[in-house]
Amino acid sequence: MPTVAGVDSSTQSCKVVVCDADTGEVLHRGRATHPEGTEVAPEAWWRALLEAGNGLLEHVDAVAVAGQQHGLVALDAAGSPVREALLWNDTRSAQAAADLVDELGGPEKWAEAVGTVPVAAITVAKLRWLAEHEPHHADRTDRVLLPHDWLTWQLCGGPGTGAEPVTDRGDASGTGYWSPAEGAYRRDLLALAFGGRTPELPRVLGPAEAAGRTPYGALVAAGTGDNMGAALGLGIQPGDVVISLGTSGTAFALAEHPVGDPAGAVAGFADATGRYLPLVCTLNAARVLSSTARMLGIALDDLGPLARAADSGAGGLVLLPYLGGERTPNLPEAAGSLMGMRKANMHPPNFARAAVEGMLCNMADALDRLRAQDVEARRVLIIGGAAKAPVVGEIAAEIFGTPVTVPEPEEYVALGAARQAAWALAGTPEPPHWPLAAARQIPAPADGAAGRRIREAYAHARSMVYG
Repeated sequence: MPTVAGVDSSTQSCKVVVCDADTGEVLHRGRATHPEGTEVAPEAWWRALLEAGNGLLEHVDAVAVAGQQHGLVALDAAGSPVREALLWNDTRSAQAAADLVDELGGPEKWAEAVGTVPVAAITVAKLRWLAEHEPHHADRTDRVLLPHDWLTWQLCGGPGTGAEPVTDRGDASGTGYWSPAEGAYRRDLLALAFGGRTPELPRVLGPAEAAGRTPYGALVAAGTGDNMGAALGLGIQPGDVVISLGTSGTAFALAEHPVGDPAGAVAGFADATGRYLPLVCTLNAARVLSSTARMLGIALDDLGPLARAADSGAGGLVLLPYLGGERTPNLPEAAGSLMGMRKANMHPPNFARAAVEGMLCNMADALDRLRAQDVEARRVLIIGGAAKAPVVGEIAAEIFGTPVTVPEPEEYVALGAARQAAWALAGTPEPPHWPLAAARQIPAPADGAAGRRIREAYAHARSMVYG
């Protein structure tokens, strides 16, 4: 029985699943934590991968990595990091992003060139920040990789072994210097961002192409970005929209053609199958709930039942959940705000409910942005850590005004990586069919008035604070 491993190297942790290559049945699991912060030594990801793998990777037939997108791994000529990697949620590059947008001639030019308008999260903006603020590190940078690229390279042996650094079109599409429409790097944009420097970039592999082999002989697949991995793990089809509530909140869908949003809200990414993955990303999702639970002095698992004890609308409390700045809307310096406080509504259940509603109103705005790009939303699937609380799916159906599907909690990013590994191993035109786990179906309310009122209150509060 051939087996494959999928690695989810996310912001907070590394998860590994080992699966039957034919059926997708999960046979083994592992997990290890990553350091806190918005800049991390890449070696920490490798140590976490080995800990989470716990010897499992020595016995599989193939492996693939799905990693957090956009992180800047700058390497010197020997393949060593010149500094700690800057992660996607590091917002110090906000001004650099704004400058780049202006220098190319506006957001429309960027959307046309690479499908994505730079914001602080995007790799191209981090390169500009590095060039301006740490030119000594920029001068030493010989090669630029993304987190998943770097880990894939380590699996194949790393520097000094003859292994070639590679990436895939899904993760490359999040850099701001690779065009999904053209299927090619825009080295002119790389030079624009990096003060004329043009470091080496990884070769972009096809969806089922192999990167190499591990020292133990396992085939190493191309790997991809975490959102692309989740889409592959869920097996989404046209008409499906996924709302992923992890450290970040993302809304994405499968598309047959490239998408470019001049407003910059929708990133026109590629996916891991040869298609496209228009995506809206927010900085604030599951941590809105964990931070609220901490402030209330309760366990995270107790937040859902507490929120359910409050009425729809949280008694008039509205939480703008921009706890770490925000990416969509582009408010990198924003802070969260609790609006509508009165003596009568200052109770823990209302605060808990306002946190869930605020997080989901932000995602409902993201869903609207996708629809504005002609993305069809026949079915909404909710995944991620925050989706484990039943109340989240219930309130989502109310706020989105659509039926909601909540698949059984699973490591869908890691599963997607494992499915990609099985695809590379099989060498077939399409990935193997793995059945989706059982799912909870939540119908939309017959009367959507309550959800509309929640969204109207949220929009009003945001306009009061941010215009």
